[in-house]
Amino acid sequence: MTEQFILSCGSTVDLPFAYLQQRQISVIFYSYSIDDKAYIDDMGRDSQALPRFYEMLAEGKMPSTSQVNEYQYYDYFEALLEKGDVLHIAFGSGMTPSVNNAMHAAETLREKYPHRRLIVIDSLCSSCGYGMLVDGAADLRDAGKSMEEIEAWVLANRQRIHHQFFSTDLKYFRRGGRVSGTAATVGAILNICPIMHLNDTGHIIAYDKVRGKINAIKRTVQTMVEHADNGTDYADKCWICHSNCIDTALQTKEMIETQFSNLVGKVQIYDIGTIIASHCGPNTVAVFFFGDKRISHA
Repeated sequence: MTEQFILSCGSTVDLPFAYLQQRQISVIFYSYSIDDKAYIDDMGRDSQALPRFYEMLAEGKMPSTSQVNEYQYYDYFEALLEKGDVLHIAFGSGMTPSVNNAMHAAETLREKYPHRRLIVIDSLCSSCGYGMLVDGAADLRDAGKSMEEIEAWVLANRQRIHHQFFSTDLKYFRRGGRVSGTAATVGAILNICPIMHLNDTGHIIAYDKVRGKINAIKRTVQTMVEHADNGTDYADKCWICHSNCIDTALQTKEMIETQFSNLVGKVQIYDIGTIIASHCGPNTVAVFFFGDKRISHA
């Protein structure tokens, strides 16, 4: 008999909400604020939410995001625990400390619901890399694996999902301290793109720079060749997400599919959600794949 439990994640997996519903994955929603007005991370439920978000950015408005606090996690987990056991894969601690709030809420609720199991895991991932990890957990759940087996798989594979990305607009990375103001200004003048990834703790590292978008795509794909399982013989999922730059995402997809002929299906392209986009801004493209363990430096 297949074990019954609830698989859960945060909205920052940057997958369509309809897809998570289809896969029976529960979601806790992050939010952002612009001009002191709060907005929920929509996940594609309203087709106009993301265009409106980018319109506000184009008007010069700057979004801010906040953690999901312990009380929000408490209420969310309690509603799930009333239905069954819960395995929650949390947004990576390299991006937000809110996973600590999830763990504190879970600790309190385990005392209140001693007959239930509640597992919280730090994904060490972000955006569609986080989504790819949760999607893999759902595959195992559907194959009949137990919560403990899936927990072990997540812990073994969370640092094997590579997050490679670049941006042709450095304003938001400068604002977040990812690149210096001088570097962002010089980059804009010289058309220089930093090449970035997440390290083993889920923090952003800018480890190279190239001139121009095409060279950024080529460098990103070359890094995938270097780190993907079995190199160009890679035979697993590859996903791309982008922040309002579908043409660049499509160029990246074409180059990857030319280089890698054994992918599981076609490269999937998704939108970067409003929470991640609040920090990276428009014109960012990210590539996700399974490979060797992510390292702690460039």
